Amino acid sequence: MDGDDPRRRPEGVSDETVEALGSLSKALETTECARGHLFAFHQLTGSADFELDRTVELLRAAGHPEWAERVRTEILGRNVIPGHWTYQVVEAYDRTYYQAFRDLEREAAGRLAGGREHLYEAELKEARRTRNHPDHTSRPDSPGTRAPDGVQPPG
Repeated sequence: MDGDDPRRRPEGVSDETVEALGSLSKALETTECARGHLFAFHQLTGSADFELDRTVELLRAAGHPEWAERVRTEILGRNVIPGHWTYQVVEAYDRTYYQAFRDLEREAAGRLAGGREHLYEAELKEARRTRNHPDHTSRPDSPGTRAPDGVQPPG
């Protein structure tokens, strides 16, 4: 690998530091998944709320105006937690937890590994790849890299 390779460990960075940064990165990736589930919660709850418009119409048409009114006033547009719709839950999560986590992870990589990210994974890739195999190259622009069907390699 080239000395300027952003995936190469800077001189003086210990195995323990690389492992710790890999663990921090993995934890952030897990948080990214949790955040995705939070957006799914937001979208699913919103979809359910819009479906309630139809429910109200159907209950009225079926001769159940009292049930239509209960759905309309008790559930449609209701807060999911006191004072919050789902978008506010997402915003609070982002502000309170996600942004702080992301910022700390970037700062740790910046200060402890010269700004190089995913060193643990890059070293794992190097250890697990088969040398001289066209589907196990170290970088996308390595000689012998196979381009996906229909895609021209750079150069």
